[in-house]
Amino acid sequence: MMKVRPVEKSPGVNLYEQVANRIQSLIEERTLQPGDRIPSVRKMHDQMNVSISTVLEAYRLLEDRGLIAARPQSGYYVRQTLPFSPQEPTPSTPPGLACRVDTSFAVRINTALREPGMIKLGAAVPDPELFPINALNRLMGQVLRQNPELCHSYNALPGCEPLRHEVARRLMDAGCSVTPDQILVVNGTTEAMYLSLRAITKPGDTVAIESPSYYGLLEILESLHLKVLELPTHPRDGISLPDLEKAFSRGQVAACAVVSNFSNPLGSCMDDARKKELVELLERYDIPLVEDDVYGELGFGESRPKAIKAFDRRGLVLYCASCSKTLSPGLRVGWAVPGRYQNQVEQLKLSTNIVTATANQLTIAAFLANGGYDRHLRNLRRSYAEQVLRMTQAICEYFPEETKVTRPTGGHVLWVELPLDLDAIALYDEAYRHRISIAPGSMFSASGNYRNCFRLNCGLVWSPQVEAAMKTLGGLIENQVSEQTRSRPLFLA
Repeated sequence: MMKVRPVEKSPGVNLYEQVANRIQSLIEERTLQPGDRIPSVRKMHDQMNVSISTVLEAYRLLEDRGLIAARPQSGYYVRQTLPFSPQEPTPSTPPGLACRVDTSFAVRINTALREPGMIKLGAAVPDPELFPINALNRLMGQVLRQNPELCHSYNALPGCEPLRHEVARRLMDAGCSVTPDQILVVNGTTEAMYLSLRAITKPGDTVAIESPSYYGLLEILESLHLKVLELPTHPRDGISLPDLEKAFSRGQVAACAVVSNFSNPLGSCMDDARKKELVELLERYDIPLVEDDVYGELGFGESRPKAIKAFDRRGLVLYCASCSKTLSPGLRVGWAVPGRYQNQVEQLKLSTNIVTATANQLTIAAFLANGGYDRHLRNLRRSYAEQVLRMTQAICEYFPEETKVTRPTGGHVLWVELPLDLDAIALYDEAYRHRISIAPGSMFSASGNYRNCFRLNCGLVWSPQVEAAMKTLGGLIENQVSEQTRSRPLFLA
């Protein structure tokens, strides 16, 4: 049995970090290999002569680093690695022309998702198993008992103060210094973005967006009769700032909209320097930006990335987020920090649906305040990281070798790029007949690009059914490859 020698305490480094670093070195040296069980907390406590709480903190840190994973009632194991490292998709190159939006295919796919028995690899919806449903139900019961009249009355327009207080406190982790009075509670991130875009544009205006871009954003833009300018986007670094500046300098756009952290569908995350540069561009040309940060708290690393809003000094960034990806999509609780456009957004909220349900707001506020949210987030991030890795492993195992896939460092979606002559819409139709849903790439483009791409949801808890669905998808793709090969004309020398 492997033994680990005690650590020698070093000044300036926490003891649990030293323990984690020692185990990490064993993994890097291949003494501990993928799939190996690492010593139990009690054995590590005995061998390294440190407290059990120190070992637990060290294991938690190693989980955050993505090196080990806990298995219920079994212990901690070194995480599996990929059989080979798949290529990343290339940065996008959209046509660079403003165009109108058609989201009819997205409506068709969303309708299919409601069918029973469908394995939902298309919708970016987390598995209900990952949410603290029992705790939320218990809190909602308390809220209704303690506030019987308030929960059945119209609340103040900005939203319940306890929730706005908790949101302002959480936003400090994103680098944002905002007061509760600067926050407006809404019905999810979608309404936050709808109200924000409506406040800063008029029909016929052009909005600059990433490409590919979240199809829900495209639906909002279509409903507001706005045109879009799709800009080149890197699968890791996000939207191209030089191309964005060109669009600004030519007077092509009235506003822009991006998913700042772990974007949907690419999973890209701008670093702080690029976020700061983006805000400087906005200020130079006095152009507002709608920031969707719904995935911001779902990074696989040890710290939460900053929001673009953290660098905003002139109120040009309209920040939008919610608890839909972290706690409950069904409660429909989100928030906006509209900056200089707060009055306009509040007026639009009032004329749209007045306020957001009080009981739902107070339930989320109580959960954020009770101290369990950070622990829940740690578990959720680990689950998403594990599920993204398993989905990527399945792609490596079952899909053609030339398949490209993104490498997100947060969130729960993957963007898959197939060879150019394959058709993701035909793949969708075939998969649908097998009760599997995917999201074809053309859904994420106003100009109909990315027909050889599709998005996969990694929010589902990994299961034999999900793995079987991935194997089936791989077989369907191989069939397309074979058909394409057979249909190519033969040229004789």
